[in-house]
Amino acid sequence: MNTRAFTLALVIAGIAVFMVYTYLEDQKSAYISKYGTEVAIVVAKRDIQELELLDDTMLIVKPVPKSFAAPGSFDNIKALENTMATVPIMAGEQITKPRVTYPGAKTGLSRQVSIGKRAIAIQISERQAVSKLIKPGDRVDILAPIDISNGRKDMQRTSTILQDVLVLSTGKSMTNAIPIYGVKTPREIKKMNAQVYDRYDTVTLELTPYEAQKLVFLTYWTGAKPWLSLRNNNDKDNVRIKSTDIFDVIGEDGRQEAKQYFQEQNKVRGGR
Repeated sequence: MNTRAFTLALVIAGIAVFMVYTYLEDQKSAYISKYGTEVAIVVAKRDIQELELLDDTMLIVKPVPKSFAAPGSFDNIKALENTMATVPIMAGEQITKPRVTYPGAKTGLSRQVSIGKRAIAIQISERQAVSKLIKPGDRVDILAPIDISNGRKDMQRTSTILQDVLVLSTGKSMTNAIPIYGVKTPREIKKMNAQVYDRYDTVTLELTPYEAQKLVFLTYWTGAKPWLSLRNNNDKDNVRIKSTDIFDVIGEDGRQEAKQYFQEQNKVRGGR
């Protein structure tokens, strides 16, 4: 074996390694000089929905250059314990202070109500709520049987009184994951699964102030029980629907027979 050649090869290899190391260190120094040293930040491991409670299964710590760290970013997951997202956060996005909050008075149902609208609850049965398959975020029409004649069948009507109404909550299950109770004990909320509420006796709707008045008048003064008709969320058309009476059900022949009957009754009363 040629020891001189071997020694020369080692020297050349050493020089090459030194040159590569020097180059990398120069590049690293230039990188740090331009972007700053690396710092730890917390980013979303998956998409996070608005008002979803944060935990370590949906967060991850990553190193980034200091200049890449967003203002208000977090450097450890523990600092985000018992917080919730105030806006949707996409996977890979940094978690920052303006995007999270602690459950409190402003994170309940009122946050879900659109400006200019009102939330109002109505009592509902399984028959009235599409077998209670309606869930928060659905849109419904509201139908009601109306009797303005104190029992006279030919004067009774069923009318669609409101269309394309947003369901804010069913019972205590809201349009987002956070439940509307328990906000004073954030640690306990973390143990809840806010998506499993399926038993409810009330439905909360988002209405204009005038629509809310109409609904209260209907349910309180007439005693009518509204029915909810589920519609596709993408269907925004308000259809002109006339009220339905008994003659729409039995047909035109029944209408003529009833008209003749009431005419005869009026003649009998007039002849007395």
